[in-house]
Amino acid sequence: MSSQYAVDDIRSQLAPTAPVATVDPSTPIKPSQWIEFLTREPTEVTARGSRTWNARSATLVISYTQARKGDTLDRIGQPDEYALLQYSASARVRVTAGGSSAQVEEPSFVVVPPGDSSLEALSDGVIIRVFSTRAADLRANVLNADAYIEPDARAAVLGEWPDPIGGFRLRVYRLADHPLREGRFGRIFRTTNVMVNFLAEEPGPRDEHRLSPHHHDDFEQISLAVRGDFVHHIRYPWGPDSTQWRPDESRRIATPSICIIPPPTIHTTQGVGEYQQLIDIFSPPRVDFSASGWVVNAADYPAPAGRGIPDGN
Repeated sequence: MSSQYAVDDIRSQLAPTAPVATVDPSTPIKPSQWIEFLTREPTEVTARGSRTWNARSATLVISYTQARKGDTLDRIGQPDEYALLQYSASARVRVTAGGSSAQVEEPSFVVVPPGDSSLEALSDGVIIRVFSTRAADLRANVLNADAYIEPDARAAVLGEWPDPIGGFRLRVYRLADHPLREGRFGRIFRTTNVMVNFLAEEPGPRDEHRLSPHHHDDFEQISLAVRGDFVHHIRYPWGPDSTQWRPDESRRIATPSICIIPPPTIHTTQGVGEYQQLIDIFSPPRVDFSASGWVVNAADYPAPAGRGIPDGN
């Protein structure tokens, strides 16, 4: 199988991986989803005025909150761990979970263990959480519930990767401790149920001559735009049933927003703003990225045995 990427794109080095399951080519392809949070009514508003928008993919719930200082976001009996994505516009927070507490005041990837937890906003700002769809209360309270009345038969199921080394506990990974570097694609973190890539912040529009169209056989990509403006380009493959064919899409989307890109569409994203930042989210974690050695916390989060993935970086 030839690479989908230009030879100077580091992803051209990825080893091809087989899809988890063979899908009949007549299986319908889900439409993409485009959700600009601030143009929708929030799914929750607290007494202090914090506003939260929840949206889901096949396996995840993305929770975007404009938090007010002093507010708390609690989870009681959370069935599995979840992630907190902190970037330059995020609120400063105090996270309490699993008998531990941490104050997070700079861009970070935070893993919150199962069970009870609390996030206290120490300033006004954004709080972004990523949950699995095992959280039934969140799964039921999303902006796009109708999109998953029928499951996506082409998307990989959630599954479960091995427990973290040392057990489930509160973990804070400061992005400053994992700077972008040559030979690694972005800053990729993994948990038992999600993979997150903090891509480079871009100070100008992306070169229209250097885009990277590619596809994924069997998993969705959630592109979370937190700064700037983007055009997502999506091309739908043709199956044997011409009545199911969909036209190409090239649509501009503002931030904050998510675009949920279904398998196996060909896609690429083009930043068109003066300054932009994109965070890509995958669930279950990607085997190819894991096998590349690019996951910066792989020593804490092992991969399944027998997948050709190194134990750590």
